[in-house]
Amino acid sequence: MHTILGAGGAVANALTRELENINETIRLVSRKPIESNNKNVSWRKADLLNYDELIAASKGSTVIYLTAGLVYDKKVWAAQWPVVMDNFIRLGKETGARLIFFDNVYMYGLFDGPMKEDTPYKPSSVKGGIRAKIAEKLMAEVKAGTIRASIARGADFYGTDNMNSFVDMMVLDKYAKRQSAQWIGKPDKLHNFSYIPDMGKGMFLLGQHPESDNQVWHMPTAPAITGKQFVEMAARIYGVAPKYMAINKFMLWLTGLFQKVVMGVVEMYYQYNHNYIFDSSKFEKAFNFKPTSYEEGVKLMSETLYKKS
Repeated sequence: MHTILGAGGAVANALTRELENINETIRLVSRKPIESNNKNVSWRKADLLNYDELIAASKGSTVIYLTAGLVYDKKVWAAQWPVVMDNFIRLGKETGARLIFFDNVYMYGLFDGPMKEDTPYKPSSVKGGIRAKIAEKLMAEVKAGTIRASIARGADFYGTDNMNSFVDMMVLDKYAKRQSAQWIGKPDKLHNFSYIPDMGKGMFLLGQHPESDNQVWHMPTAPAITGKQFVEMAARIYGVAPKYMAINKFMLWLTGLFQKVVMGVVEMYYQYNHNYIFDSSKFEKAFNFKPTSYEEGVKLMSETLYKKS
């Protein structure tokens, strides 16, 4: 049984689709109900902060995936992520299931060069420091031999089905509505974006290959391009003029005064006014996997967004 903690999010949904394609038995675990017409899929209610609920929902699992996204607030993260990780590790010990944690790149901080799986942790933000600590805690248990676990990391997303990605919300959705786009940071800087369906496929492949356990993997992601290149490509695909406004840190802070989730992005601004280069060559070589190109991914998104708008 494949158990997905934090079900209902973009990565969890993409992973669920991959598992459904080969008729795996899937248990979705979340606080809110998730309906499915697939007889192989069941849902159990559980709070990630409540271990008793989690163990009841996870018994019988062979692989447990943690794909949760907590409220984007550093105080919430500081209070909740350590508890969530402690519970995740306990599940691995009690069930004997393999653990796969979907993570981000905040722990690397501002890094000059390609971010790889062995890049040192030097967080440049409070949220990055929290991510570093929980990743270190998980891999310390691996090193001690108490669990089998891996960390899967993705870059900034696009291709979500909930508009939680700034690219989906501020560029692709805007162009779908024939509006001017917005870009965070400096448009001449390089940046990678991980395509959500590829994240689902990457997590799926790790789950299917026990030999991939006990290490960090960067999920398959197309090479970095500049914000300007991304915007111009998206505009061409949507058939609109490449109009956009670059948002600097002060503008982001002002917006954050009225939107708390935006305020949470302010301390991460360094990712957008410096080059952000994510290297997934280890995964690509190990699994002979070619990431979806931005051209193809945005084209697929344009077809979806046109139907919604």
